[in-house]
Amino acid sequence: MTDPAPLRLFNSLTRQVEPFQPVHPGEARVYSCGPTVYNYPHIGNMRAYVFADVLGRTLSFKGYKLTHVINITDVGHLTDDADAGEDKMEKMAAASAKSIWDIAEHYKQAYWADVRALNIRQPAQWTVATDYVPQMIEFAKGIADKHCYELESGLYFDVSTVADYGRLARAVTEEGEGRIDEVEGKRNAADFAIWRKTPAGEKRQMEWDSPWGRGAPGWHLECSVMSGEVLGFPFDIHTGGIDHREIHHPNEIAQNQAHCCTNGLDEAANSGAKIWMHNNFLVERSGKMSKSSGEFLRLQLLIDKGYHPLAYRMMCLQAHYRSELEFSWEGLQAALVRLKRLLMAVAGLRAQTVPADVAGAKFTPFLERFDAAVADDLNTAVALTVLEDVVSLKKVDAAEKLAAIAAMDAVLGLNLMATAREDLRIRPKSATIDEAEIEATLAARKEARAEKDFARSDALRDALAAQGVEVMDGDPLGWEWKLG
Repeated sequence: MTDPAPLRLFNSLTRQVEPFQPVHPGEARVYSCGPTVYNYPHIGNMRAYVFADVLGRTLSFKGYKLTHVINITDVGHLTDDADAGEDKMEKMAAASAKSIWDIAEHYKQAYWADVRALNIRQPAQWTVATDYVPQMIEFAKGIADKHCYELESGLYFDVSTVADYGRLARAVTEEGEGRIDEVEGKRNAADFAIWRKTPAGEKRQMEWDSPWGRGAPGWHLECSVMSGEVLGFPFDIHTGGIDHREIHHPNEIAQNQAHCCTNGLDEAANSGAKIWMHNNFLVERSGKMSKSSGEFLRLQLLIDKGYHPLAYRMMCLQAHYRSELEFSWEGLQAALVRLKRLLMAVAGLRAQTVPADVAGAKFTPFLERFDAAVADDLNTAVALTVLEDVVSLKKVDAAEKLAAIAAMDAVLGLNLMATAREDLRIRPKSATIDEAEIEATLAARKEARAEKDFARSDALRDALAAQGVEVMDGDPLGWEWKLG
């Protein structure tokens, strides 16, 4: 490419698309709010990590040395994000009669399995909250005198001691942020806990000694400490779901201001990060996204129904990260078909040759269009169409074409160069048909088509479809999921 497009990203703090100007030339330091490991992540949770992965891949594509950190919250996150209720980890441990440490390890491994299944790159570091409790106590001690006060229930941050509190959320009213529950003795409705004392007569599975009594850190404190410890203030980009924009991230920002300075947020770096980025919600109309709904929509459910995880990644890429994405099984099926077509084309090229070191001049306009799309606030929907334009090109050098595809897929992360079409064939959990029945039905259908008995042919196809077996005429694979 002759003139790479400058990377521009939407900053939630300023509500503007801004040019990316790193704190440290040539580097990009990114912190992403990770999961609270008290339950399996649902697919809406995982959209945030697909988005953060595309951001990191784009920064690498643009030539930056990337340091990406994702945290694991294994203590301190309450059942109500608005600073009230029980600790999610303690509640799950009590409900399952298991050690809180076992709960954290089990769900951490489950989350990491989903990360791998979605081809999300490993960050430079996973920071686990319980590994940083001493640093959290020191951080809190450093800001306590000027910015905090103690109540019977713990140490609270006084939001009136920093400038522009709540600017990120744009939700401050005369009464404060309405979602925050009242705690007796709080100076301001929006004040939040830095340290929670263990109530008298109770004992938590996770608790530590502190100057404010034995207890546990607040959820908001964790991210301020881990991001600052690993990346240093200010760092470049902080990411998370749009739900964090209203309370969690404004509280992080207030702590960062107290730790670094008390200056206002007209200078974004005073917030701790120069750019705050948030992906929008995944919307599912049946209500099964909620973890309280029983069999909620987690990645394993998609697999059980015969969908490869990369089909969900494709579904995410088809929408801009800042727009709502509506989930439906029909939409997931369409994304799977789109992915199959790409894989079939790439497989044909890979059977002919290996990628060239670089794509030739004929591919430069396409690479420039692709670069412009991802540089425009990660417009993956447009980038996908450019990739498909390259895939459909005829009478071009196959090795150079593969090189162009590989360069684009390095950003999109669909793993086109290593995934076979056969890999997408997943047996639905509910399927009872065996291979012999499939082969017999396909043979009968072939015979019916030869005899031009299309009514019978369609009936046999529909019978297979009812068992979860998709048949595509002319498809060398025969059927669309594998047995065993």
